[in-house]
Amino acid sequence: MKKLNVREIALIGVLGGMAGVLMLFRTPLPFMPPFMDFDLASLPELIGGFAMGPVAAVCIILVKLLVKLALVGTNSMFTGEISNLLLSLSYVLPAVILYHRHKNKRSAVNGMLVGTILCAIAAVLTNLLLIIPFYVNLYGMSMEDILMMCQAVNPYVSDTLMLALLGIIPFNLIKRGAESLLTLLLYKKISPMLKQFVKKQA
Repeated sequence: MKKLNVREIALIGVLGGMAGVLMLFRTPLPFMPPFMDFDLASLPELIGGFAMGPVAAVCIILVKLLVKLALVGTNSMFTGEISNLLLSLSYVLPAVILYHRHKNKRSAVNGMLVGTILCAIAAVLTNLLLIIPFYVNLYGMSMEDILMMCQAVNPYVSDTLMLALLGIIPFNLIKRGAESLLTLLLYKKISPMLKQFVKKQA
């Protein structure tokens, strides 16, 4: 396991703080489930992971969640934070690991593509097995109530399968696709500065 130096730890704190703040700027997407909000919190995680490796990426994700909890707390008894952790890891780690095997644009794109697909699968599992059951129990709702909420924005969501196919999976493909595109546009421009900052002094 790679040992982080002081400068890398400092950069992890900065990027994790940025990701935590980005989590607060959330917006719903048209025709998507109303309990899913769009944000760009994984952008600093990807950039930091590409610059410093998978260990740093995991640390940035953890700092992000700690910052979010410190700023606004939790309204889901940590269910949302656990789900966010799992989804972030499933998206960011494959991308960072594949990129660090061959540091070129193609491996970065392939890594983010693999991460996006894995994250979409993980999102279906976490939403159906973790998030939705939590809110069903908390508010005394039923799965039919959840489906009715989704039908209000997309009438084709008629059952759990359609919720996954028309809601959860498309939402995550859009979210991760946007983060991947922004990473490709930004990383090469700022990576020299990041690498120069974390470079160990002789």
